[in-house]
Amino acid sequence: MSKYSKLKGTGVAIVTPFGKDGNIDFKGLGNVVEHLIKGKVEYIVVLGTTGESATLSKDEKSAVVNHVVDTVNGRVPLVLGIGGNNTQEVIDSIKHSDLKPFTAILSVSPYYNKPSQEGIYQHYKMIANASPVPVILYNVPGRTMSNLTSETTLRLANDFKNIIAIKEASGNLEQCMRIIKHKPKDFMLISGDDNLTLPLMACGADGVISVVANAFPKDFSEMVRQALAGNYTQAQKLHYKLTDITEQLFADGNPGGVKHVLELMKICPAFVRLPLVKPNSKVQKRLAELVVNV
Repeated sequence: MSKYSKLKGTGVAIVTPFGKDGNIDFKGLGNVVEHLIKGKVEYIVVLGTTGESATLSKDEKSAVVNHVVDTVNGRVPLVLGIGGNNTQEVIDSIKHSDLKPFTAILSVSPYYNKPSQEGIYQHYKMIANASPVPVILYNVPGRTMSNLTSETTLRLANDFKNIIAIKEASGNLEQCMRIIKHKPKDFMLISGDDNLTLPLMACGADGVISVVANAFPKDFSEMVRQALAGNYTQAQKLHYKLTDITEQLFADGNPGGVKHVLELMKICPAFVRLPLVKPNSKVQKRLAELVVNV
């Protein structure tokens, strides 16, 4: 068993709730944490894309981290999102962050710059050498506009022992299968697409870092556990229970969709920060219809 097996299963990229005034709603954040732990997720990812980290100030990021760490109080492992398109700035953030409460960091592939594969490799080499905790790569071409190829992923996985996993959100099943087939034994492929999690797990993926599990942690984490145990009939039932609402959660932007559902569930407000806006009225109506049947 891998020493990082605590990161197998369902991780949740936790939302950052805001109040009407635009400030962080710490009560709502605490509600979400308790909802996730009650739903038996395996771990929580703080300051990911779904947490709207791009619109949080440095002080706000510290406040969110401290509140989540204090609320969790060691009950589940934590992963911290530290990434960007300025390699030196990412390294500085790693050096100035208290990483003792965290099992690993999740670092997104550089965006906007559109580096070559060699540039991406060198970026992660610097991060791996700087990080005192394990590193999870994050490939999300729909946001970064560049793909972290299977060849580069495998090169990094083989060259750096503290690069332990990749969150794969390319939607490219063939690419994911190449990684799974050729990866080092303890390296993990983690789904970054909720509705592709079960197919990826059938191919050998180790779990997911989820958005939908913010709202439905019990069903989604149980689906993943059943798949890990090879009980695909049970896993399929839970998978198809959530597919329709998962599609709608992303129909008009993330995390607006899942925040709307969390508000319907009276867990936290649905406010997002510009340039994000709430989902359109059609999506809101459809989500309201679907949530009562989940």
